This record gives sequence, C-alpha cells and structure tokens, in this order.
Amino acid sequence: MTEIDTIYSQHSSRQFNEDLESLRTELLTMGGLVERQVNDAVKSLLELNSALAQETQLLDQKTNQHERDIESRCAQIIALRQPTAVDLRLVLSINRAVVDLERIGDEASRVCRQTIELANMNSAPLGLQEVRHIGQLVATMLTDSLTAFARRDMERAYSVVKRDVDVDREYQTAMRTLITFMMEDSRTISGVLNIIWVLRSLERMGDHACNLAEQLIYQVSGEDVRHLEPKEVKRVVRD
Repeated sequence: MTEIDTIYSQHSSRQFNEDLESLRTELLTMGGLVERQVNDAVKSLLELNSALAQETQLLDQKTNQHERDIESRCAQIIALRQPTAVDLRLVLSINRAVVDLERIGDEASRVCRQTIELANMNSAPLGLQEVRHIGQLVATMLTDSLTAFARRDMERAYSVVKRDVDVDREYQTAMRTLITFMMEDSRTISGVLNIIWVLRSLERMGDHACNLAEQLIYQVSGEDVRHLEPKEVKRVVRD
C-alpha cells in the first residue's frame, strides 16, 4: 500500500487520490510562502529595513493567487468527485485553511507598513524586544501548524492550540509595558503606537495559526474543535 493510499479513502480512481495529494501539497507551498512573509516582516522591523519590508509586501500578491487557485481546485473537486468522509474533511479543511494563511499574509503586510513608517522616522522605537519575542512565538506556531498538516499530526496541532494562550498573555503584558512608556515620555507616543499596531498584527497571526491547527484536528478526527477550550481539544486529540 502506498503512502497516498494510507492517507486517503480507497477509490476506484487513483487520479482522485493524486488530486487530493496535489491539493495538500499546494497548501503547504502556500504555507511556506506565508512563513517567509512573517519571518521577513519581523526581520525588516527589527532591522528597520524598509527595502526588505517593501519586498515582503510584494509577496502578498503571490499569496493571494495561491488562495484563489486552491479555492478553485477545492470547488472543482467537490463538484466533480463528490468526496465523502475523510476526503471531504480534507478538502473542507484545506479550503478553510487557505483563508487563515491569506490573512496571516495580510497581517505581515501590515507589519511591513509600520516598518516603513518607523524607518522614515529615523529613530529606533521602543518595544522591539517585545516584537522579537512575540514574533518568534507566532512564527513557531505557524511552522508547527504546517508541519501538523504535512504529517497529519494531531498532537503537534494541539500543542499549537495550547500556545495561543501564551501569545495572548505575552501580548497583554507587552501592551502594558508600551502604555507605560508613553505615559512616562510623551515623545515616544508616535513610535510606540506603530509598535502597538505591529503587536496587534502578530497576535492576530497567532490566532490564525491556531485556526490552522484546529482545521487539521477536524480533518483527522472529524470533530469541529474551533470553539472548544484547550482541555476539551486535548480530549478530542487523545481519545
């Protein structure tokens, strides 16, 4: 039995299996592009590199095209193949996942816009340490979500769901720190506001990475865990 056959339901048409595997591969290709957007967006900010920020913004056009292509293929597979059971869940989870990937790309572009504004101010802003820390957390969540999709690994997906709480907590802590900076010195307000918008985008990226992980759990288990607490997700994964 081939690897493809062990992942999908058995079909009389091998072409159907190959179509499903190709769809999954295209999702991971899109995910790799979005990973690059996130990493380069954060790097451009930490280095106040407006040229890298502008280059990263251009990648969003490719991400959007991937989204359109994958959604079109999902619709075509559903219309022509009428998948059921695990195959239907695969197509539906990928169709939903590309939306979250596209939105992560949008947030990366927003970070780039803030970078360009800050670079034009020609001064290093406060809050870069917080950006570096939360940026690393979010980038790791995204990578692990995509790895979970590649390996159909519910345990890894569950670890991403758990870490979303950590990102939210770090975000709240960072916000309090930045507000303190502005209260202590009004001259920092402009730059700190840019960093606040960056952190907001990073927090949203974490939410979308968590959504990706939840879609993988749905794909494998058949249970919709989008509105469950982490401990309830744990039960679904390990039962």
